[in-house]
Amino acid sequence: QAQLHESGGGLVQAGGSLSLSCAASQLTFEHYAMGWFRQTPGKAREFVAAITWSGEGTMYADSVKGRFTVSRDNAKNTVSLQMSNLKPEDTAVYLCAWAPADGLFCSYDSQDYDLWGQGTQVTVSS
Repeated sequence: QAQLHESGGGLVQAGGSLSLSCAASQLTFEHYAMGWFRQTPGKAREFVAAITWSGEGTMYADSVKGRFTVSRDNAKNTVSLQMSNLKPEDTAVYLCAWAPADGLFCSYDSQDYDLWGQGTQVTVSS
């Protein structure tokens, strides 16, 4: 059964950095785009970043642009999210998501993703 597993969350002070990782296993498609989303209680799931299969294309939410960097290692079936200059408003559960895709596809729309991880908590204190 295909699975995604996030790791790397934790508690950090404002201005600090964290690196999240998402490991994929038992995937049924060889090529896929990956996305990162975040969610806080009572709010809709929010797009954070996405990356194409090749890694050449990326997308970022305006709120994280310049502070977060998404990358991937296809040989290891992992995708990472490097977060710097963290702010209290970045506090959320961060989820990675998978979409079977080739070429330059990646998306900010959660409905384009077929598989989701359980999430990892990121808490930024002021």
